[in-house]
Amino acid sequence: MTDVIVIGGGASGMMAALTAAENGRSVVLLERQSRVGRKLLATGNGRCNLTNYHVSPDHYHGEDSSFCAHALRAFDTGTTLQYFASLGLLTVSEDSGRVYPMSNMAGSVLDVLRYALERPGIRVCTGQAVTAVKRIAEGFTVRTETEVFAARKVILAAGGAAGSKVGGVMDGYRLAKMLGHHRTVLYPSLVQLKTDPTYPRALKGIKAECGIAILRGDERVAENRGEVLFTEYGVSGPAIFEISRYAIGEDVTLSLDLWPEQSETDTAAWLRRRQALALRNREFTCGQAFTGALHSRLSQMAGKYAGLSPSLPLADAPEEALAALAHTCKHFELPVTGTCGFDQAQVTAGGLRTGEFDPRTMESRLTPGFYACGEVLDVDGDCGGFNLQWAWASGRLAGRLLSNTSL
Repeated sequence: MTDVIVIGGGASGMMAALTAAENGRSVVLLERQSRVGRKLLATGNGRCNLTNYHVSPDHYHGEDSSFCAHALRAFDTGTTLQYFASLGLLTVSEDSGRVYPMSNMAGSVLDVLRYALERPGIRVCTGQAVTAVKRIAEGFTVRTETEVFAARKVILAAGGAAGSKVGGVMDGYRLAKMLGHHRTVLYPSLVQLKTDPTYPRALKGIKAECGIAILRGDERVAENRGEVLFTEYGVSGPAIFEISRYAIGEDVTLSLDLWPEQSETDTAAWLRRRQALALRNREFTCGQAFTGALHSRLSQMAGKYAGLSPSLPLADAPEEALAALAHTCKHFELPVTGTCGFDQAQVTAGGLRTGEFDPRTMESRLTPGFYACGEVLDVDGDCGGFNLQWAWASGRLAGRLLSNTSL
C-alpha cells in the first residue's frame, strides 16, 4: 500500500507530491491527461506568472476568504521563490509585484517541477482518470478506468472546471462528494464579459486604457483601471478579467471611462476648444471630435452612442451635443449579458466548502486522511499570480501534514 495518492498533476498536485516525497513518503501521482502540468503552460499568456510580491488574503475570494491565510503565511512568496530557486528556476519581477521565470516561458516552470518529480519515491501515472475514491479500514482505494490503487492518505488536487481545453474538469467535486463533501455554486472567473454587442462588435480588435466600473442597478460594485479589448461579443483584457467575478447576476452594466485622466467638465471644455478649431475646417465632424485623444473608430462610435450624426460638422454642434459627447466619453455604458464560459475562464470561482476542511492542515473535517488543495476548494484569487501562489501554498501544506502524521 502506498503512503500517499495525489489526485491531479497540476500546480497544487505536483507541489503536494514533492512535499510528501521530500519527507520520505511513497507517493503515487495520478493525472488524467497524457502529461502533468498542461494547464500551467497556459498561465500568464504562456509566461507563467507564478506568484506576486503583494500576496495577502485580501486578494482572495470565497465563502470564507480568510481560509487561505494560514497556508499563505506558511509558504509565502519569498519561501516559494526560494523553493523554485532550489529546483534551478531563475525568476524576474515587475513593478506590479508579478513574478515570472527569467526565460519568460511557462515551460521553464513546468520543466523544473517535472524533473523534480523524477526523484525516488514518486510514481507518476498519466492517462489515469480517477473514477472513484472509497474509504477502507487501512485508508483509501482509488479507482481509475484501468487500475485500482490503495493508499493510507489521499490528497485531492484535481483542479476546477475552468480551462476545459487544458484540463479543467468537474472530477474533483464528484470524487469529494463520494466522501461526504459539498460544494458551492461554481462560475467562471478571470474571464471575458459578454455585453450588448452593438458597439463592441464595431470596435472589435481595438484596445483602450479605460476606467472601469461594474454597476448593479445604481450600485457601483467594483472599479478598476487598465487595458480593455473590444471583441465581437463584448470586452476582454486584463483589467476586465480582474473584476469579472462582480459581473454575475441580473441588471449589471459595464461603465467605461474612455479618458480617465480628466473629468467630464475638463472633457467638455476640451471639446469646446476643439470646436473653435473646427470653425476653420467645415469638414471636421462630430464623429472626429476625439481625434488625437482616442482611437479614430472609438471617436466615431462615441458620436453614435451620444445620438449624434457622425457627419454633423463639429462647428455646428450645439452646446448640448458637446455635453453629450463629454458624458459618453466618461460613461460609455454597456449592458452585461453574462460572461464567457469555463472553457475560456482562467479560474473557477466557488468549489468545495472550506468549512469542511481544516485551514491549518487542508485535512477533511469529515473524512480523516483525506485532503484537498488548490482550485478544487472554494478559494479563488485575483489576476496576477495569486491563484498559482494559492496552489503552491495549499499543496505544500497538504504534503507537509502527511509528513508529520503517522501513516
